[in-house]
Amino acid sequence: MRPSGRELSEMRSVSIETGFTKHAEGSALIKVGDTHVLCTATIEDRVPPFIKGSGLGWVTAEYGMLPRATNTRMRREAASGKQGGRTVEIQRLIGRSLRAGVDRVALGERQITVDCDVLQADGGTRCASITGGWVALRLAVNKLMKAGDVITDPLISPVAAVSCGIYAGQPVLDLDYPEDSDAGVDGNFIMTGDKQLIEVQMSAEGATFSRDQMNALMDLADKGVGELVALQQSAAE
Repeated sequence: MRPSGRELSEMRSVSIETGFTKHAEGSALIKVGDTHVLCTATIEDRVPPFIKGSGLGWVTAEYGMLPRATNTRMRREAASGKQGGRTVEIQRLIGRSLRAGVDRVALGERQITVDCDVLQADGGTRCASITGGWVALRLAVNKLMKAGDVITDPLISPVAAVSCGIYAGQPVLDLDYPEDSDAGVDGNFIMTGDKQLIEVQMSAEGATFSRDQMNALMDLADKGVGELVALQQSAAE
């Protein structure tokens, strides 16, 4: 039995509220169980120096957690003067995941920054950030298309992410914090809407795992991403 009482292949409840903030070109508040992340997308008519003049666009991301997103207060990273290694790793993951679903030629020489701020954490914050981040990106691109600034839709495919792992010897979908902290195997699966893999992060936390277990986790991830993509498309309509 999972701590939450869910079935092995059951996601937490997921909701996506769009237009959550007034000023961003695209915004979405995603709730995956008790993990809540605010994602905002900002369009700028500039690109990083290394692609300036290439005609290519750029999508990047920043990630952070509010001090009381967890059960004890975390010091703001700004107070220490630098980002932690975990933060840098996650925001790079979000950026390259979202770029995998973008035609950068069609986007044109502009940058979209997706900010992912964790309001409340209960496991799976990076997956929620990627999933909600795509919705914010979709809304921002919609504004570009409506204004006629881009002619061809630069978003090739939705991008979504879900965690899977081995908990109490069983493959389970969408780990919450009690499962994540005690899982024998923990993995994050990032995919496009047509189930093409972008990235898989897997590690044996307490026990090794077999090819059959890996395949079982892939099957669960397929199911979870399918549900998330349907929700993304509904939210962004």
